[in-house]
Amino acid sequence: MANDTKIDTVRLGTGGPQVGVQGLGCMGMSWAYGPTEDPDASRAALERALELGITLFDTADVYGDGENEKFIAPFVRAHRDEVVLATKFALGSDPEDPFRRTIRNDRPYIRQSVEGSLRRLGVEQIDLYYMHRREVGVPLEESVGAMAELVAEGKVKHLGLSEVTGAELRAAQAVHPIAAVQSEWSLFSRDIEAGVVPVAGELGVALVPYSPLGRGFLTGSFVRADRELTEDDFRRQQPRFTGANAAANAALLEPVRAIAEAHGATPGQIALAWVQQQAAVHGLAVVPIPGTRRPGRVEENAAATRIVLSEAELALLEPIAGKVAGDRYADMTFTSAAREQG
Repeated sequence: MANDTKIDTVRLGTGGPQVGVQGLGCMGMSWAYGPTEDPDASRAALERALELGITLFDTADVYGDGENEKFIAPFVRAHRDEVVLATKFALGSDPEDPFRRTIRNDRPYIRQSVEGSLRRLGVEQIDLYYMHRREVGVPLEESVGAMAELVAEGKVKHLGLSEVTGAELRAAQAVHPIAAVQSEWSLFSRDIEAGVVPVAGELGVALVPYSPLGRGFLTGSFVRADRELTEDDFRRQQPRFTGANAAANAALLEPVRAIAEAHGATPGQIALAWVQQQAAVHGLAVVPIPGTRRPGRVEENAAATRIVLSEAELALLEPIAGKVAGDRYADMTFTSAAREQG
């Protein structure tokens, strides 16, 4: 990709912000994926992303217990008019087990959460505020109603939801316009195509795929998380990246590598190109948010927006997800997939 070439743009939702067709997930700069020993490289990655037209920057209050929001805050404030800032509420950490999550969607918690995020980010308004996970014991209308109050008060500009079902998205949209739904979507994770994707397409809601590179597995950067990654790396907790599952899943990447070779691209770029191309396949805006800490990887990821896969190549990639061994989380109860099946 030429240094001065910016990626294309697309609108999030019918009345949402215009953003680059690829965003940047910032979580790994502070949390979850092992040591974060080079903050300067992460800061350079943020700047390079913006230069390339990546304008949607994604964080959450739970990432490092607020540390990720604090980390990206100076960058966001320095480029406030160019950056579309997304953060989230609902998930908390268990002090006894840093990988165990608690979920809250009640109105007092939402109000407390937004104030905390605004303070850590040092901004007056959040561009896109997501409900990170659904607490089924709280009526969705109550949670989205509380979020809508934040829009009316000017603390939040647009609303988003994460890991919701098609029916939940429809119910939320009846309360207040939803700009985007964030869910895992990749060559390895396609469960959302059964429910939320068609509803989002019908309602004009954008899809923001997280982990479009299968948390790095689709790039070939690791095979066995339990052998290759540090003790504090979240991926060691995910069934598809350990033991026999990991070995079986690594074998599924052969067509990805073959297509990459044909395009003079990396396997990660082909995996991203596939996600980007789902916009045309399903008829909705799709803005994946691959995460990285390195400017060079930002450039590689952004270049994937220029790759167009042929029908024959898409057909080669089609069967992969159905053969993946292991769930994407050890506990799937808080995902939309569990509720779609229920």
